[in-house]
Amino acid sequence: MAFRKVKSFLFRCSVASIVGLTFVSCQPATEDSGFGNFWPQEESSQKVVIPASFTEAKAVQLCGQLDSIFTYLHKKRGFNGTVLVTKYDQVIYKNAFGYADFYHKDPLGTQTAFQLASVSKQFTAMAIMMLKEEGKLNYDDSVQQYLPAFPYKGITVRQLLTHRSGLPNYTYFSDKLWPSRKLPMTNEDVVNLMVQHHPKIFYKPDTHFDYSNTGYALLASIVTEASGVPFTTYLQEHIFEPLQMTHTFTYNNLAAQTGSVATGHTGNRQMRTTDHLDTVLGDKGMYSTVEDLYKWDQALYTQKLVKSETLAEAFTGSRTEKKKDEDYGFGWRIKALESGDTAVYHAGLWHGYTNYLLRNPKDHSAIIILSNFPNGSLKYLKELRHFLYPAAPVMIANNKDKQSKPASARL
Repeated sequence: MAFRKVKSFLFRCSVASIVGLTFVSCQPATEDSGFGNFWPQEESSQKVVIPASFTEAKAVQLCGQLDSIFTYLHKKRGFNGTVLVTKYDQVIYKNAFGYADFYHKDPLGTQTAFQLASVSKQFTAMAIMMLKEEGKLNYDDSVQQYLPAFPYKGITVRQLLTHRSGLPNYTYFSDKLWPSRKLPMTNEDVVNLMVQHHPKIFYKPDTHFDYSNTGYALLASIVTEASGVPFTTYLQEHIFEPLQMTHTFTYNNLAAQTGSVATGHTGNRQMRTTDHLDTVLGDKGMYSTVEDLYKWDQALYTQKLVKSETLAEAFTGSRTEKKKDEDYGFGWRIKALESGDTAVYHAGLWHGYTNYLLRNPKDHSAIIILSNFPNGSLKYLKELRHFLYPAAPVMIANNKDKQSKPASARL
């Protein structure tokens, strides 16, 4: 019932804007307004053709629709977070709703940093791809080439990237093997627990897709070994700084931050406390803002980080199962949209943070949503996708005039 209500609301929002209802003042091409590209693409960027039908007026209309949608979700469904939506590389809409901290009532802004949870995985994968281009590792190398004491044989870097290692989840086995939830755990500690206790694997390597936080924690350790610098340092020097992601950092640099940082909350608005798992990086542990993630999105249309052919493999499916709704590349899920386009995305849920980043390369659009309140308000993402990427009308033949008409014309 709730989904139908939201779907009906999205439809009413679309119709209302068409007939001229004013939602919000959306002015073009300024950083302070609802839309406009405030981080221009480089000359080396992949280009996308903007159709003549997507006029400035259309962009303003879409901005108003999105503002109405997220205002509704904030007021009626309790959404608390920040949003940035793009189309044809332009920022169509960005806004912040609610509080960074419910106790102190600190307001959120679009430069507020959130813990990215599993959205962090795409950055870990990028670090691996960069090291591969540098000639410092290969995807089919064994884990032992970088972590010699690792006790599980036959597992490769590629299998860690694509969740086909079959390894047990460290977030579960550490509950029994780690001495205290108040004692921070490092990536090295995860490896040592596996060496000392050899927890049972879930599957033999490369036989199943099985989403694995352990795999990405190990990849962070491999980045450290292959690069010769700490994982955090590598990300900072090779990704964050070159892309001018000035509000992006990892958990171990959290205490040094002077900007706004959102606090994770429980469903009843209590602040989440950190524990031993927060200090393990690679599978999670990154903080960023919607504006910095837009810079990241735009960089992926360039070759500033890696060559286009290298990045293409990150967006290439790896799952062998015949029945699957989506696939997985390197740090990205791959999904067919109702419009027929193929999008890449990742969601994240961790200690009160709920996040979502979707990219549609067909029209260079993106949906970036960061939240610090896990109340289920983001379950309406399916309807939002349907609104932004509607299915093409089904054409039917007219026997009288031999012309095709949309199936909706019969209604």
